[in-house]
Amino acid sequence: MAIRIFIDQGHNPSNPNAGAEGNGLREQDLTYEIGRLLATRLREDPNFDVRLSRNTPTEILGSSNTTSLAARVNAANAWNADYFISLHANASTDPNVGGTEGYAFSEASEGYALGVDIVNAIAAETGLRNRGMFVRPTLYVLRKTQMPAVLIEMGYITNTEDADLMSRRPDLFADAIYNGIVNYFSF
Repeated sequence: MAIRIFIDQGHNPSNPNAGAEGNGLREQDLTYEIGRLLATRLREDPNFDVRLSRNTPTEILGSSNTTSLAARVNAANAWNADYFISLHANASTDPNVGGTEGYAFSEASEGYALGVDIVNAIAAETGLRNRGMFVRPTLYVLRKTQMPAVLIEMGYITNTEDADLMSRRPDLFADAIYNGIVNYFSF
């Protein structure tokens, strides 16, 4: 039986729950495209079944930040996903801060271990700094999912190099995340 992966493309195309902006880019556009490409790669692999939180670039989930997050979690829970991966682009007031990192509910969770492989793959394949995995039990999508979950900050939208790479080469990030997932399952 195929492993069910729910890919949450972080944020909505407009409020409620719009994402960060930087370098003329919007987080929600980057996460949508990278998530779409990642889903294509997963669908080409018979080991996986995949669903997306946003199926069109204009799809808006929920009517507030809370209901937007709940819609993503509820869709994954209702589908009985095996794993939940939420894609994001980080932001900082310091434009020199860059790199990729991930968050999980606890260090003992499968989401944490999956995140380590994904973050390592992104850093290896993009050359971005590996900032590591962190525990964030307060994040809604990590505490309300009924399956192992990881939130991946692929790069910093406020860092010129990170933002340019995410915008120009979304395929590189999709490939890296796919490779991190495959590595986790040892295929």
